Amino acid sequence: MCAVELRRGGLRLSGTALWLDATQKSELAFVSHAHADHIARHERVIATSATLRFMSHRLGEIPAALPVPYNRPFALGALGIELLPAGHMLGSAQIRVTREDGRTVAYTGDLNLAPSLTAEAAEVVECDTLVIEATFGHPRYRFPPKHQVLSELESWLKEKLARGDTPVLLGYALGKSQEVIAFLVRLGFEVVAHSSICEMASIYSELGVSLSPVRRFTGTVRPGEVLVFPPHLCRSPSLGRIWPRSVAVLTGWATDPASVRWYRTDAAFPLSDHCDFDSLVQYAERTGAREIITHGGFAEQLAASLRERGKDARAVGRPLQLKLL
Repeated sequence: MCAVELRRGGLRLSGTALWLDATQKSELAFVSHAHADHIARHERVIATSATLRFMSHRLGEIPAALPVPYNRPFALGALGIELLPAGHMLGSAQIRVTREDGRTVAYTGDLNLAPSLTAEAAEVVECDTLVIEATFGHPRYRFPPKHQVLSELESWLKEKLARGDTPVLLGYALGKSQEVIAFLVRLGFEVVAHSSICEMASIYSELGVSLSPVRRFTGTVRPGEVLVFPPHLCRSPSLGRIWPRSVAVLTGWATDPASVRWYRTDAAFPLSDHCDFDSLVQYAERTGAREIITHGGFAEQLAASLRERGKDARAVGRPLQLKLL
């Protein structure tokens, strides 16, 4: 039996009532982090306190929530449960489930091994079966070192400011933007941000990650300020009135040469809160898992690459192809 089942609402741990980042309401769900594509109004939720705080901001009160600290095992019926940091954003977690027979199954959710200014450092989860996300699981997605990307971003910002442009950085309102703000503030840049980003930044501060000073965007930008904005609002009239401006998108997809054309920006920087291909392969090997199940993104390609390295790996929902002798 496969360790997880792929269903309409997402993944479920086989033989149990536990869903993993289900996108539809379920009786019981582990939520790895609070991005919109990983949450729903579940009846019962297992997550870190930070994730539950972000979820309540986005969905309203969560009636039956179980806040779980990292590295604090507990029993859930016949199952043993433990959450470990995933490095994706503040409060993001992986889950390791120990079944009644002693077999361990780990599910990563979105994962990032690169050091972060605002997220807990990811830990390697040793397990028998690993269920790993494959957002950038194709060999063409190899990110430059993070310090190099940030150095190039800093140079770009200084160039645009010196020219009199307003630099606009596009990053997701939760997670990416807060790390970018921390980076900018550390370097002494004046920062103004969209209200949705400021709301999340205030929750970060509430949770112990201070991001001040950040001015809330009200339609105007002062000379010398850097504007941080959500990508989905990059065509908004309020942003269109900012001129002259130079716009850069911050995303792992920037490794693709066509990314500037896709996003219709002036620049693209491969600043990601996910693992790239090499990091995913490295992580899978370090867990010591005898069985690896890939899901999301380039699941097929990642599984194939792991099989080439001698691993028992397959994409979720696909049977393992046995080699002929």
